[in-house]
Amino acid sequence: MAFPQTDLDALARRYTDAWNSKIPENVASFHTSDSSIVINRGEPSVGHAGLTEMAAGFHADVPDLHLTCNGIRGSGTHVVYLWTFTGHHAETGSALNVQGWEEWELNDDMKVTSALGWFDGEEYDRQVAG
Repeated sequence: MAFPQTDLDALARRYTDAWNSKIPENVASFHTSDSSIVINRGEPSVGHAGLTEMAAGFHADVPDLHLTCNGIRGSGTHVVYLWTFTGHHAETGSALNVQGWEEWELNDDMKVTSALGWFDGEEYDRQVAG
């Protein structure tokens, strides 16, 4: 099944709003109950609890995190969501401007069944250090 671009655009707006709500459960709600995300080949965050914890971790590290969607593209049920987040690191106060993307597999209800997240971890660490 391929999703119309207008539906993908609406999904991207809602997902961006979920991150910007600062409520981790809102981010997790875009996933099925058994979904997972692996970020930069790390350990998977699995299920609603794991996904909520992952989002909460980002919000704790960057309390003023603001996510911007840079685009969304789909091919069948595979979708790429491009993003930039800005904010300040909680411990160092350093300004952050990080770009990355998520690759999603969606079900027919446009819920994420699995995800891979990517950003330049070395650049993130450099920005955190100031």
